Amino acid sequence: MSKFKVEIALGSDGSVSFDVPLRISKRGYRKLVQLTGPNAAERPWDAQSTALQRALGRAERWRRMLESGESTSILDLAKRECTDFSYIARLLNLTTLAPPLVAAILDDTLPNGTTVNDLAINPPLLWAEQVARLQVERGG
Repeated sequence: MSKFKVEIALGSDGSVSFDVPLRISKRGYRKLVQLTGPNAAERPWDAQSTALQRALGRAERWRRMLESGESTSILDLAKRECTDFSYIARLLNLTTLAPPLVAAILDDTLPNGTTVNDLAINPPLLWAEQVARLQVERGG
């Protein structure tokens, strides 16, 4: 059963027309069709990603580039990405985070005010200590 109210009208000539509530919006060079109404399901890809989610994605991409040999060092990667060596080194620390912290970043359930620097600067090696440190610093 549909969550949306779809109106069906029968014409005298045997034609059928449907009235479906939707919105057409532009995204870059393409058009996006979205269902509207009070019961419209929120799609995860329609939401904007947070700064922490983008940083985690960047760090994972850079880690894969280093591991595959596409970039030979962090310095080479910094030149290729036109960014600072220390920024890349700091973000690469996000790839060693505990799985519960990664899940919290992706679900956007970290305590308010948690920044990239809270997680990426000198993280403890043990996952339990990472979670404990965040709870102490942010009260999560």
